[in-house]
Amino acid sequence: MDDQRVVTPAPGASSGCLCAEVTEEEKLAQLDDILAQYRDVPGGLIPVLQMAQAIFGYLPEPVLKRIARAFGKPLSEVTGVVTFYSFFNTVPRGRHMIRVCLGTACYVRGGKQVLAALREELGIDVGETTSDRSFSLDVGRCFGACGLAPVIMIDNDVHQRVKVSRLGELLRKYRNGDK
Repeated sequence: MDDQRVVTPAPGASSGCLCAEVTEEEKLAQLDDILAQYRDVPGGLIPVLQMAQAIFGYLPEPVLKRIARAFGKPLSEVTGVVTFYSFFNTVPRGRHMIRVCLGTACYVRGGKQVLAALREELGIDVGETTSDRSFSLDVGRCFGACGLAPVIMIDNDVHQRVKVSRLGELLRKYRNGDK
């Protein structure tokens, strides 16, 4: 892991304001503090993984190795926990997470075509992130909006009755920061 500087919100700050530059070294120091607190706590692995992901944005292999060492567990066991729970990511995620509903109603009403169009528009597949780290693409099984199908979520925004022909316009709003 290199020592490049990234801008992350300062603790307690909302995104886009009061940002502080945090080095990789500072992130690792934060992780070490957390590990010191949790290494002897029964069931502490999952909370540590959650906090590590909050610090780094995902769980890169060097971080998983550090966590495994601190807990005295094999890397394979820690990796097994990470890959079991869908909440954890081992690859960087985009600024915007796009989830396409493929539940029955959405699938029947065009969700599959919406997903295909997003794959083409973004140049990525499910589980991947665009090279500029603007978008990550995922699928869901039901968002509880079956009467409004097909539905996608971008971050926490639900978009209903999505039309393939309007996806470019919708994505532009997120790329330009209008959303």
